[in-house]
Amino acid sequence: MKPTASPSLVPSHQTARDAIRASRTCTLRSATVRYADHVVLREVDLPIEPTERLAVIGDNGSGKSTLLALLAGRVPLVAGERRVHLPGGFAFAEQRPSFPSGASVADALDALLADLRNLESEIVTASDAIAAAVEEDQPALLAHLARLTDRFEARDGYGVDQRVAAALDQLGLGGLEHARPVADLSGGERARLALAAAMSSESELLLLDEPTNDLDDAGVAWLEDRLERHRGALVVVTHDRAFLERFATSVLVVADARIRRYGNGYAGYLASRAAERRRLLTEHEAWRADLARNEALIAANAFRLDAIPRKAAKAGFGHGAFKPRGRDHGAMGRIRNAKERVTRLNAMPAPRPADPLRFAPAFAERPAVGPAASAVDAPLLTVEDLRLGGTATADAGTGGPRLEVEALQIHAGDRWLVSGPNGAGKTTLLRVLAGHLAPDAGSVVRVQGTRVATLRQDLASAPGGTLLAAFAQAIDAYPEDARERLAGLGLFEARDLDRPVVDLSVGQRRRLDLALVMEAPSDVLLLDEPTNHLAPELVEQLEDALVDHPGAVITVTHDRRWRQRASAAGGVRRLEVAPGGRVTVLPASGDPD
Repeated sequence: MKPTASPSLVPSHQTARDAIRASRTCTLRSATVRYADHVVLREVDLPIEPTERLAVIGDNGSGKSTLLALLAGRVPLVAGERRVHLPGGFAFAEQRPSFPSGASVADALDALLADLRNLESEIVTASDAIAAAVEEDQPALLAHLARLTDRFEARDGYGVDQRVAAALDQLGLGGLEHARPVADLSGGERARLALAAAMSSESELLLLDEPTNDLDDAGVAWLEDRLERHRGALVVVTHDRAFLERFATSVLVVADARIRRYGNGYAGYLASRAAERRRLLTEHEAWRADLARNEALIAANAFRLDAIPRKAAKAGFGHGAFKPRGRDHGAMGRIRNAKERVTRLNAMPAPRPADPLRFAPAFAERPAVGPAASAVDAPLLTVEDLRLGGTATADAGTGGPRLEVEALQIHAGDRWLVSGPNGAGKTTLLRVLAGHLAPDAGSVVRVQGTRVATLRQDLASAPGGTLLAAFAQAIDAYPEDARERLAGLGLFEARDLDRPVVDLSVGQRRRLDLALVMEAPSDVLLLDEPTNHLAPELVEQLEDALVDHPGAVITVTHDRRWRQRASAAGGVRRLEVAPGGRVTVLPASGDPD
């Protein structure tokens, strides 16, 4: 039995929502979470205001998802306090939701909407109690029913099933049978199922873990439209910079089990990080100047001390009569004070912040190959009548990658964006250009000496040994030289350089791949989803570094801000890979989408 609305008991949706919001609280105080011997979050203080929109960023494995689970009450505290009173409820859309064995899609939706389903059940129970109660008990029971109905109406509980159906349709799951076992769904489909339920729940607080993952452009547009209309609070784990820019009122950075909060949205976060770097650079320069001044003071006073004779003639006693003379004239004291200061400075150094990312010098000396190669504007790469795996119109069941390119020229300084649906062959195209795949027909001609560097979408297999050893071997450098070069990139903490690669997080492994690309001089740079697993600030640096890179850059990316920025810069051309692998060269345009 579904509850029915009662005009005499139910205020307007707006009045009910306002009343609920006034009584809410959601706060973490000195909250600490530990798994075995590993502290994931330490002494976290986090109050969440009624309409705040907090974005959580950080490396993979830093504790972002744990923070959401903690707010949702799914993770126990070893210390501190979680104080949550949300009459309007909360919804938690996990990135990898799990459901009981044997659960159907309908069962999963009921579990995801448990608080609303419980309210429905309580309203039915309260209505039955009123019908069976004696007259003197009915006022109290009616008041209880009114409170329950207020909460249900505030979240438009009567329309939740219709909203879920509409959300599933918008997220590409419109034909999903509710009797289907949820275990039969892919990970991405289960994540979208959880997102559809969360966005349909009209909860007071939304906890979303990477909500734009696995969504196409239409799904992202629908999600952002729904969030624009959400009147409660939002805490979202995301590296989607366009999403951050649009919705975040504050940014929370999770690192080293701590949380740092930056206000004024994504722009404020970037500005604060730039200011922090300037401050650290100023402190480092002051530290160096202080150290140099005291070291010079020691040297100058030691020289002066050596020039002072050990004895001086006694006045009035004639030749050969001497008296002891103080050697320092203050020099010994100055040396002692300067040495103590040097010791303190060396014990507490002010580290120099890493420089922004920069690519290694690009162009090799390329001998001319024929008249065309000697021209300044000669293409670095030329593709003609390329076929891979049959024709682009071959039946999809033939298997294997397929690609068809009639003509393509890549020049120094070119900027290309590769677009197309998943599975069309974008990564395959980059592998062919890199020389990792040989075409079945046609040609890929590279000017002699042209160097190609690739940042792959998938992580490279983890080599044995430490991070430093892997980097040194890849760039063919002595370990100490490699240590200096790797530390100079600012991608790793000094303590991580001697860690085994297999122990690194996904984000750290991705930064290792990026470090190798940054250090490899390249004439053609192939970037396959370069923003994957990288913190937003690092992606901003990577984009800035590409501005001055003289080589050709070809990028496959779903990152909306990357595409928008590339388009705004002008001169960016597009390669469209259609389903089946046919590649079309499009002219430069103002909008890569």
